Amino acid sequence: MISVSGIRGHVGTDLTPELVARYAAAFGSWARTNGSTNRPADRPPARPTDRPSIVLGRDARTSGAMFARAATAGLMSVGVDVVDVGIVPTPTVQLAVEYHRAAGGLILTASHNPIEWNALKFVGPDGIFLDGAAGRQVRLLAEEGPPRSSWEGLGSVREDPAAIQRHLDAILDLPLIDVALIRTRKFRVALDCVRGAGAGAILPLLERLGCSVHGINLEMDGRFPRPPEPVPENLTQLGELVRRSGAEIGLAVDPDVDRLALVDETGQPIGEDYTLAFAVRAVLDGRLKGGTPPTVVVNLSTSLVVEDAARVAGARFVRAPVGEANVARTIREEGALIGGEANGGVMLPALHIGRDAPLGVALILQVLAKTGVTVSALVGESPRYTIVKAKADRRADLPTLYDRLRRRFSDAVVDERDGLRLAWPDRWLHVRPSGTEPILRLIAEAPTQADAQALVAAGRELLD
Repeated sequence: MISVSGIRGHVGTDLTPELVARYAAAFGSWARTNGSTNRPADRPPARPTDRPSIVLGRDARTSGAMFARAATAGLMSVGVDVVDVGIVPTPTVQLAVEYHRAAGGLILTASHNPIEWNALKFVGPDGIFLDGAAGRQVRLLAEEGPPRSSWEGLGSVREDPAAIQRHLDAILDLPLIDVALIRTRKFRVALDCVRGAGAGAILPLLERLGCSVHGINLEMDGRFPRPPEPVPENLTQLGELVRRSGAEIGLAVDPDVDRLALVDETGQPIGEDYTLAFAVRAVLDGRLKGGTPPTVVVNLSTSLVVEDAARVAGARFVRAPVGEANVARTIREEGALIGGEANGGVMLPALHIGRDAPLGVALILQVLAKTGVTVSALVGESPRYTIVKAKADRRADLPTLYDRLRRRFSDAVVDERDGLRLAWPDRWLHVRPSGTEPILRLIAEAPTQADAQALVAAGRELLD
């Protein structure tokens, strides 16, 4: 699959070392031309050089080591230097691109996809994932065959073992994170990293914040013991750990550590949307004291609980098409204070414009430390909605389906920027083709389970 989310496929069939090397070479060739012209004006190259550099990182999947070698060879073959940061969170790579003033970043991760998948994600010199136009240029170069360097122009490789340390330092240096206050609470935390890249960053972060940690699946070997997406149905074991250990909160991340899900002190998963809602609360707290209201940007499938949190704080609320690259660019264009996606991805421009689970952890603990309440109490303070998500086979006649839905719900506010979103004041239905799986997604939110299920059922009925 080729989309705004990168190049994804099944290891050994769709995604092979040869394909990875070819796309890495294509990306390196793109970076040679665009890595300087697209770099922010306040971040010139670290040093004058004929060879641009690309930061290379990966999650812990078993195929990662193989693909990292293939990607390194591809990049070197087009005269690009490689800065290898190893097994790290995706946001760590994005920050490393900015730190090294690199021409781009290449991340080998299929994020929440099952164990048989892997993927390539391309980051521009601004630390943001490539947009559709740039992605098409990379694909064209891969199809045509990028120009290769001769023996005297090949790239080099160097390692950067300090990338995670810099990432955590940057989070804890944020003025809105009161490290001393959080440390006084001595939080008991249950943690599930699904044997991905998370333990290398989340564990030292929690230690620096004075937390005691009870963990499962902390090995970074990529052998996921459960479906890796941190949705409620996959967090049963974490909920049991919370109850058994007496933890005040449970934290779960996906394999590449850009998404954060929460479990309350009773062991109940509360849904990823609350991650962003609580992060918005942490950032907006006390910010509105006259002047221009701050802006919050989320995607079209983000829960109304996040919109409510922004509205209560007096913030301006903007929605963007689904996909981190789309949200990131809207955050930059709108000058937003914070943003993110419904899947537990928190994006804070003061740090960098990318989904960041370690950042989310710090913001959530900040809210809990400042308010002195439990996670379930925070949930109870928010208006209640129910989200129902369903999947269907992708169809070629989506315009017909969208037309049927518009006619069926003629009183709805229509947004056609990303599939079809139909909205009312207290509910919505979003139907769109997935960018990460070959499926159609139907997502609805309403005050009750029955109302949300009815919206999804209507979509399924018209689809059939």
